[in-house]
Amino acid sequence: MSWELREHAGLHYAALFHDALPGDAWSVELSEARPTSARGTENPEAVVTHLPGAAVLRALVPDEGPHLEPTVRIFSPDEHVVPYEIMRWFMEQVANQVERCRIAFEQGGPKAVE
Repeated sequence: MSWELREHAGLHYAALFHDALPGDAWSVELSEARPTSARGTENPEAVVTHLPGAAVLRALVPDEGPHLEPTVRIFSPDEHVVPYEIMRWFMEQVANQVERCRIAFEQGGPKAVE
């Protein structure tokens, strides 16, 4: 599981990437990131300033074949607002994941997508 952070208008947002079991897909989730003072697990010297929060948007990117379409699910019972620039950034992250999955599938099938 990994994530990318982006700051916009004083708020931090996270795009979280993880394997979505049992659906044989990758999940890319957008959330407002919450502040933390945790240390990085891979590099204990690095200070992690924000962690992903509850997902607002979730894209499922199938990794079983290039013919399968990604889907986006919206989680917004309280009418959460996503700024345009953050939505563009999130969709770029999804498009990059789609490309990675399709290239990996062509090179070695679903097992190579990681």
